[in-house]
Amino acid sequence: MRIAFFLAIIVFAGTGGEMFVSRAMKRIGEVHDFSPRSLLRVMAGAFSCGTMWTGIGLMTLSFFALLALLSWRNVSFVVPATALNYALGALGGRYLLGERVSRMRWLGVALVCLGVVFVCIG
Repeated sequence: MRIAFFLAIIVFAGTGGEMFVSRAMKRIGEVHDFSPRSLLRVMAGAFSCGTMWTGIGLMTLSFFALLALLSWRNVSFVVPATALNYALGALGGRYLLGERVSRMRWLGVALVCLGVVFVCIG
């Protein structure tokens, strides 16, 4: 039960963090000028956005849950099991961020999920 709980934290907090960071960066806009001054301006804009901090917090929670899970289980189980992030990421991108997800990408997500099933039952 503890393993499943921490795996859920990793998947949901990690993917949620990525969604929040993506939303923040879309608000800031595309980076066209890579001069130090422009990059500092983009970073200042990013870190003044509450959505960015929420994303960083969720990703931090996911990281520490990953560390805990790695102390209990082998990396050969933990890393493939956390691949469920790809499925949740595709769902979040499609339904929360309004991104277009192609059929080929959905097929890839299904294959990843099938692989996770094999890892979990093995």
